[in-house]
Amino acid sequence: MSYDYIIVGGGIGGSVLANRLYHRDASLSILVLEAGEEPRDDDDRVNYAPYTMLLGSELDWNYKSIPQTHLNGLQVSLPAGKALGGGSVINVAGWLRGDRQDYDEWARVVNDNAWSYDKLLPYFIRIETSEVATSGSQSHGTDGPVQAKSVSSTGRKYPLREPLKDAFLSLGWEMNPDVNSGSSLGISEIVENRDNGKRTLAHKAYPPTGIALRTGTLVKRVIIKEDGNDKVVTGIELADGEVLEAKREVVVCAGTYRTPQVLLLSGIGPADELRKLGIQQLAELPVGRNLHEHMCVEQFWCLKYPEQGLALGSPNLTDPLLTKGYPIDWTVLSAISPAILTPALKLDGVDSPDTHPILAQKRGVFEYLIFYAAFNPQNPAIPFDGSHVTSSTAVMLPTSRGSVTLEGTDAAVSPIIDPNYYATETDRCIIRTALRKLAEVMLGTAAGKETFAAETIGEGRVAISPQSTDEEIDGFVKMAAKTLYHPGGTASMGKVVDTKLRVYGVKDLRVCDASVIPIPLSTHYQALVYALGALAADLIMDGA
Repeated sequence: MSYDYIIVGGGIGGSVLANRLYHRDASLSILVLEAGEEPRDDDDRVNYAPYTMLLGSELDWNYKSIPQTHLNGLQVSLPAGKALGGGSVINVAGWLRGDRQDYDEWARVVNDNAWSYDKLLPYFIRIETSEVATSGSQSHGTDGPVQAKSVSSTGRKYPLREPLKDAFLSLGWEMNPDVNSGSSLGISEIVENRDNGKRTLAHKAYPPTGIALRTGTLVKRVIIKEDGNDKVVTGIELADGEVLEAKREVVVCAGTYRTPQVLLLSGIGPADELRKLGIQQLAELPVGRNLHEHMCVEQFWCLKYPEQGLALGSPNLTDPLLTKGYPIDWTVLSAISPAILTPALKLDGVDSPDTHPILAQKRGVFEYLIFYAAFNPQNPAIPFDGSHVTSSTAVMLPTSRGSVTLEGTDAAVSPIIDPNYYATETDRCIIRTALRKLAEVMLGTAAGKETFAAETIGEGRVAISPQSTDEEIDGFVKMAAKTLYHPGGTASMGKVVDTKLRVYGVKDLRVCDASVIPIPLSTHYQALVYALGALAADLIMDGA
């Protein structure tokens, strides 16, 4: 069988790309190959349930990191959507674009202004129907297929909304009226891509109408033939040996962990790695390198008056509307003083810290999320009874870099994933600073003291306070580090793909997913990957 375009991966990027290609030219033959299945329409786990019910399910690749060198050998679960719709099926449904400065830094790094915030903005606008948009809005969409709604616009009124806001305000944080304005710093209301509590799935927002679709189909490699001095993609080989021909292009949209696996199995990557597995190298590119991810740690905070019905699980919190979305109001994105970060950057070997991208401008380096729910099976055991809330503190502009490499030549075997968490003094400085400050927010402010009794801790550690030592905080992180589910960089723009998403040295091959993001962005990547899919379609159809 042959097709004009073969798209490897039916996640967010692949779904949007296929749909937009077809809408640009309905005569095209387009095939989408997805390793997972299509979620059932009647599956309430997918439609309404918290993402925690989906992790580890058949809709998740269930990846794990290798033991982390800088976390005392901790292995971290690394979820990734394995279904038509990809990450949109199992994520938290946060709809956050990110900060202008991050995108402008991306454009600077790859020397192409097309990746600046202003140039990407039309794609963000085109995708969404925003509840904050007004007729003629210059920054928000009014007729896109993805609903973008703030928590308050849905009518959900969580009782801890105002106390938490007051606690952060009292320590100098400022309110940000629109997290998707291009400026993300401060206390911002969370925006979700849900409609009446039902998450927006990528393949529903951008349906595969007019497109050939095969689910439950694992791709092994891209087939590359030599044509004189050129290397040209001619199709793909499935894990079962079936070969499919692409008359125009193959676009790999398999995600930050799976895309490098496909490229490496195709002979695109570092020679030493391919040679060990007997794979003929066809292009020397740093595939699988530059993995960046938002590491986070969670803490549990005991409520002072849980009988007031303040968190999910309480028998006194009965409004069914509060379950139509994740139990959260705010994202708090923060910068850190150069006086704090400069010594850490110097310890990491940065000769001129004042010109480092983290310090060149005031940028958000860590994020707080406070969820009005908590459950933990052990150490510490937290029942789902409304007695606690959960905080997540994440490093949003990490300087640690990891890798994705091959375990072997079997496409069905997961790759070796090493996020290399907590490898730099800068990352350690960021998380230490953030955790000390959060302890002050929760237990040192008037609003915090009135709301929270204490941090509930497990065996082998002490509660975090503003006076906690580096060693105490590092010990906690090494026990509790997790992922915030935003990996990127393993087919990095400027290293593996050019600014048109074309793989260097190989004709008719592109990548369209978060693996192309060359630097960490202080945001959640879902909205960006939607925009990538739409942009990739325009690049292809406009002959770039």
